[in-house]
Parts: sequence; structure tokens; C-alpha cells
Amino acid sequence: MLIYLTQGIAETNSAATTIISIAVMLFLGFATTRLTEPLRLPNVTAYILAGILIGPYCLNLIPTSVIAGTDFLSDIALAFIAFSTGEFFTISALKKNGLKVVLITIMEACLATVFVFIVTYCILGIDLVFSIVLSALASATAPASTVMTIRQTGAHGDFVDTLLQVVALDDVVGLIEYSVAISLALAVTMGSSHLGVINIVKPIVINIAVLLLGGLFGVFLKLLMPQKRSKDNRLIISVSLLFAFCGICAILDVSPLLGCMSMGTVYINITGDGKLFKQLNYFTPPILLLFFVRSGVSFQLDALVNTSVAVGNTPLLVVGIVYFLTRIVGKYAGAFGGCWLSGKRKEVRNYLGLALIPQAGVAIGLAALGARTLGGETGVALETVILASSILYELIGPACAKLSLYLSKSYSTKLEDLVPTEEVDDNGEQKSAVELLIERIQAIQTEIPHMTVSDEEQAFLEAAEEQIAALSTIHTGAVRNRRSML
Repeated sequence: MLIYLTQGIAETNSAATTIISIAVMLFLGFATTRLTEPLRLPNVTAYILAGILIGPYCLNLIPTSVIAGTDFLSDIALAFIAFSTGEFFTISALKKNGLKVVLITIMEACLATVFVFIVTYCILGIDLVFSIVLSALASATAPASTVMTIRQTGAHGDFVDTLLQVVALDDVVGLIEYSVAISLALAVTMGSSHLGVINIVKPIVINIAVLLLGGLFGVFLKLLMPQKRSKDNRLIISVSLLFAFCGICAILDVSPLLGCMSMGTVYINITGDGKLFKQLNYFTPPILLLFFVRSGVSFQLDALVNTSVAVGNTPLLVVGIVYFLTRIVGKYAGAFGGCWLSGKRKEVRNYLGLALIPQAGVAIGLAALGARTLGGETGVALETVILASSILYELIGPACAKLSLYLSKSYSTKLEDLVPTEEVDDNGEQKSAVELLIERIQAIQTEIPHMTVSDEEQAFLEAAEEQIAALSTIHTGAVRNRRSML
């Protein structure tokens, strides 16, 4: 019935078609998480599966006009992701992380890229342009699954600290790699006669210019954010500047990713205002949901079993499997080598690579941008491979992350390890098993918060309360004016 309803509306009213389609995408994206949550799968996996379900290869609920008209969602979603990445790129964080974490991050990101490029281009003989962009996307990691697993297990220690620092910097390296790779790929597309020094230097100059422009936007954002600015207006200003920056980059036909990251980096370093990032993070879930569901809707299942002329003679299913396995090997080898060079202990060195397997948000967004930039069969093939592999990564990612935490001894399932207590009383006598159990239960009870509210939710609630208070003041003033007139 829902299929006939959407098809009937599509034939009569384009505005209604768009509104109903967005409502369907939002609701079914949420509904699918109710099914995947008991399996402890990330929400991103649910959103992609929901998109495939309502896409043209299953229920066909979303008209092609809506799919084409919401192409801008990839720019908007990635703008928010890149801006939020800037929060972790502070001077204090760099000093705290040190060169060791930077070395590990560069090694694991770049080796994944090198391994994928060697296998796809040199061994499989896949098209050079496709291999360049696909290998650059291999560097990106999805930290959400890993962070979720850390919170669930209560893991802590040097392994966890190193892991969190690496995933915070990982997407920065990924964004830089992609920006250079897509520019180089376009130069290769133009022909060998254009591969001179100018065309090699040009992408670097463009990326530096975008970084500087994003930094200027970060300074401008700070100037528009005085202390007296209400929180709801802070949200409006920040969103409008992000949209404006994306629009300028679209006009210039360049990627907004590095600029948005630079914008967030400059803002956090000159203001120290972390609440804005939390407020934006609480605001963006519907936008990110729509983006991932639309990615699932755009997923071309038949392309997996076909051979793309733009890629080569290798079926995309084989390319996807090879990419999936090669990236894992590259991530593990890079993390192992980086930890070895930086002198990390063997528990960190041996298992850090397992926790870096998940890949979703940034890679899918970059693939969408790459597909639009390259166009044609090459773009379709790129997005198909990344989406298919991301689903697999998100299915095994949480299990691999939990395994790495367990093998590195970052958490334990034994009660005596979770809640250590003195086994001898003040008189030097051994406590009974019952006494030890009671003490551990009491210790756990004192650590359980009565109500947990995330920083993002708190920032958003403060903005809402401030707006309600402002409206109440306006209403009170209006009532007083009426009374004075009577």
C-alpha cells in the first residue's frame, strides 16, 4: 500500500513526493536500528540496510527524482563530520599525543593506501584513476564502533589511550589523502600530456588555499560568537557558515572537507569552545541518517556481479572482496610497524590493528563525493565497492574491537579485576568471600550514576532552555504592555 501511495503522489505533486520520501527515509532508518540494536551493530549499518530495502532493487519506495535531488546531502553531512574532526586537532592534543601517535596514525593510514593500490593496480590491473581514489579511501576509519565497544566493556589503559588518539587523527590523514588523490586522478583523466609539474603541484596549492580559506571562516565564526550570543543563535550562525563554505567550494569545484576541518581546528584553538561542537553533534543525527539511507538507496546491487568497463575486466564483487581483505592487512601492518617504531609495548603493538578495521561514515561520504566528481561508470563502481565493504566492516568491526581490547588485557570479565578490594581487614585477617562480595557490590553502587546525560544532549538542552526563557520574557513583556494600555 505504501508503494502505491508514494507512486501516486509522485505522479501528482513533486513537493509532497519529496516530503513523504524524507519522512519514509527518516522513519525506516530509525525502525531498522530497532532490529540491529539487539545484535549490537552500529546505526550506520542499519541506515544503509534501510536504504537498500526501500531502494529500487527491493521495495522501490523512493522516486529517482528525490534520489537525484538530494545529492547535496553528501556535502552537508561531510561538512559536519569534517568540522567536528577539527575539535580533536588542538595544539594541546598534539602536545599530549606526541610524535608517537602521529607516527602510528600515518603508518597505519598510508600502508593501507599503499597495499590497496599495489593489489588493485599492479596485480589486478584495475584502471589507474579508480585505483588511486579507492586506495586513498582505504585510509579512513570509523571510530564509532570502537568507541561504543570501549564504553560497553569499560576498558582502560595505555592500549585504549593510544587507540582513541589514533582514531581522532586518522580521519584527518584520510581527508588529506583523498583531497590529493582526487585531484591527481582528475589530472590523470585529462591525459598523460597534462601530467607535468604544474598539474602535480596544482592539487597541493588548491588544498593549501582551501585550508587557508577554512581557517579564515573559523576566525569569522569566532568573531560572530561573542559571550552574550544566545545558544540557539550560535547554532544558526555555525550551520549557516558551514553551508556557505560548502556552497563556495561547490562553485569552485573543490572538495570542502579540508576547509571545514581547518575551520573547526582554528575555531577550537582560538576559543577553546568545545560546547559548540557538542551542540552540533546533537543536532546532526537526522542529517547523517538521511545521508546514509540515501547512500543505501543509491547502492546498485546489480553492479556487484557485473564487470565495469571503466574499472577493468575484474568483476566488482571480486574488487570489493580484495579491497576488504587488503585494507585489513594494510591497517594491521601499519599499526604494528608504527607501534614498533615508537616503542609501544607488545600488547599495544600486536592488537591495535584489529581495532582499526571498521570503516563507514567518512569513507562513504568521500566515496559519494568521488562518484560525483569522477562521474560515469567509474563513480558508480567506486561507491558500490565502498558501500558493500563498509557493511562488512561494520558487521565484523565491533567484534574485532572487543577482541583487541580483551587480548590487550584492557578489560576483564572477572569481578575481582573489575572492582579490586583489600582482601585483608585492618586486623590483618583474611576476609571471607561473602565480605569481599558485599564490598565489591557497594563499590559498584557508588559508581553508578543516577542519570546519565551526554555532553551533546546537555549542550542542546541548554540552548533549548535559553530559547524558552527568551520567549517567556517576550511573552511577559507583551502581557505587561496590554495591562498598561487597559
